[in-house]
Amino acid sequence: MLQAGHPAPGFTLPDADMENFTLESLRGKQHAVLFFYPRDDTPFCTLEATDFSDREEEFARRGCVILGISRDDCMRHAEFRDKHGLSVRLLADMEGEVSRKYGVCQMRETDGVKKLCIVRSTFIIDSRGVLRHALYDIKPRGHVVEVLQLVKQMEQPCK
Repeated sequence: MLQAGHPAPGFTLPDADMENFTLESLRGKQHAVLFFYPRDDTPFCTLEATDFSDREEEFARRGCVILGISRDDCMRHAEFRDKHGLSVRLLADMEGEVSRKYGVCQMRETDGVKKLCIVRSTFIIDSRGVLRHALYDIKPRGHVVEVLQLVKQMEQPCK
């Protein structure tokens, strides 16, 4: 598991429009909130993505970009985005490489079958590329408000 204070693992992934996004492109410019979620268009994933989209402007006012990451492909992301009117950028980690770097992949057994699943997790990365918060196995209800509070705290000077 990643911990606050360490450099955030870099990556390049395609988004719902099949355009590549590189985390490094934010360095020195903006903070990032990465939220990893299991699957597009499931109830809790939809709740989380909708909540982040609804508050995207508040995050943007604080110099923060919101990025959703799952193992779904670009086409499925586009359908999910369009169906629910999502505004946050959704990135496709089809091979699970970035999910593994962030420690959000776990083997889980469902109906007697083990498969690799994403544990719903959120990471706040400052504009220097340093991990400020690593929140694993989160519950979606109220989570976005909690993340926004943590981002607001980044603006406050140390005492």
